[in-house]
Amino acid sequence: MKKIKKRCLICPVLIFVLFFSSLALCPAQEKNMKGWGINDPYNRLYDVQEIDTIKAVVREIKEITPLPGMAPGLGMEIEDKGGERYLVHICPLAYKDTASIGLKKGDKINLRGCPVEIDGKEVIMAAKIKKDEKVIKVRLTSDGKPFWTMSPEELKKESAEN
Repeated sequence: MKKIKKRCLICPVLIFVLFFSSLALCPAQEKNMKGWGINDPYNRLYDVQEIDTIKAVVREIKEITPLPGMAPGLGMEIEDKGGERYLVHICPLAYKDTASIGLKKGDKINLRGCPVEIDGKEVIMAAKIKKDEKVIKVRLTSDGKPFWTMSPEELKKESAEN
């Protein structure tokens, strides 16, 4: 009788442990992507209804922290044709870094993203950056889902559609 009770207790505990350990395997839940998850407050700022396209010149590539407590991210300052400057949030540094993004000061780009207000300042959350024929996609334009939260299968499908 005691063996049955132990087995009954072990099964729910094992299911609980497996469930929560699988959550830890989600890319955005990794320690170096803290705050960049699909359900985190930062991502909820992204509104696909507000997506805009802008032609600009890259003025600086830099490290950013979008909201307090978030893991560092990759950002850039851009300047549009009218001389307006904007800070663009691209992605977590753990997903792409300065070298892998392939952009530098002076590059002419087409940016597709969502303008949002953070701490009283307008910033743009990037979805897609195009420089010449190179396209850097970091979010789905249809629903704003960040690529760094996608499974390997989803990423493979997205790269096949390019």
